[in-house]
Amino acid sequence: MTLSLFDQFSSPTYLGIPLILIALSLPWVLFPAPSSRWLNNRMLTLQGWFIARFTNQLFLPLNVGGHKWAPLLTSLMIFLLTLNMLGLMPYTFTPTTQLSLNMGLAVPLWLATVIIGMRNQPTHALGHFLPEGTPTPLIPVLIIIETISLFIRPLALGVRLTANLTAGHLLIHLISSAAFVLMPMMPTVAILTAILLLMLTLLEVAVAMIQAYVFILLLSLYLQENV
Repeated sequence: MTLSLFDQFSSPTYLGIPLILIALSLPWVLFPAPSSRWLNNRMLTLQGWFIARFTNQLFLPLNVGGHKWAPLLTSLMIFLLTLNMLGLMPYTFTPTTQLSLNMGLAVPLWLATVIIGMRNQPTHALGHFLPEGTPTPLIPVLIIIETISLFIRPLALGVRLTANLTAGHLLIHLISSAAFVLMPMMPTVAILTAILLLMLTLLEVAVAMIQAYVFILLLSLYLQENV
């Protein structure tokens, strides 16, 4: 059966049951749980160091009120990072290539930051729609532009993550297929293509980590505006 190039992004099913739930629960199984011992092993020490450094770097610009979001955003960062990295393995499914999942993460968190801003400091939150000193004829236009820019934020969050991961997976698929086809006909070109594939895979590992970080970083910036 001939498969489409985009069939790799369809959610797998077994006996009619979608396996995306297993893919979403797998990252939490891989990380070791904290122990009650005085001294932790190397894995727990490295995990604790990474979480502490990331949390400190991310929430340094925020005031004390925004620090309540540290467990949520740090857990989401580790969750997205693990999903993106696992998706680079062969014969695996990447849930973060689904726009519905990314929008399901982006919209509630963005809406929570907006609601917090409207509740805690409504004057400052509404002040973003109309900068001080705006000429009178430009007031309606600026309000419309700022409203559109506000509501396009969750869409940009979800589409950015989906598009970057989808493009990387498609490039890896195309170049690996080219290397496989060229091997019997032009071995030298096939070897060069395989080297290019290796470099692209390393690039995709970096993209998987960067995109997870950018997703959380932008959410923290939205939170900084409203806290």
